[in-house]
Amino acid sequence: MPKKAIILLLILCFAITSKAQNADTVYNRYLDFNLKRLEGNTSTALKLGEDILPNIKLLPDKSCISFYASLAKLYEDDNQSVEAIPLYEMVVAAQPNYYVAHRALGYLYLKPADELYAKLQANANDNEIAVLYKASVQKALPHLEKAQACDPSDETMALIKKLYTNIHDDTHLKSLGKRLAALSKDCLDILSD
Repeated sequence: MPKKAIILLLILCFAITSKAQNADTVYNRYLDFNLKRLEGNTSTALKLGEDILPNIKLLPDKSCISFYASLAKLYEDDNQSVEAIPLYEMVVAAQPNYYVAHRALGYLYLKPADELYAKLQANANDNEIAVLYKASVQKALPHLEKAQACDPSDETMALIKKLYTNIHDDTHLKSLGKRLAALSKDCLDILSD
């Protein structure tokens, strides 16, 4: 009986040590990822980020959020919107007042809207395109509004007004000032690890 207990205890200690080393390894990769990102070595940072993703739960929660935001930005800068959007969505879900991610999502959601708008201009009577365009714009607007409320920009404000005009939504356009004032109360511009 004592031999079995000792063997079980050794196995348990080995498992705990192995898990701790694995968490340390992932955190070290996370530090390397941040270093490469700050150095501007995008390809290496992306590779490190993709290696970290399957083991992300081994990082502290705040580090996860920061990691998702950083990896999303790398994907966005590398014109990989499809990969960036879900990561930004996770950031916004965890930190709804982090307006930087909202701005990114707003503009990323507008990419297909811009293509649809060009098609709509060429074929104004196509209701299917009009519906798709409106849905795409409505997906982008709340994010653009949060970004505008927290970091006002003439360019973003003009875009928001143009989008409401394009989708013929005078009601939301008229109440824009009130929404921006309410959204401006809680703004987060930096994520902490």
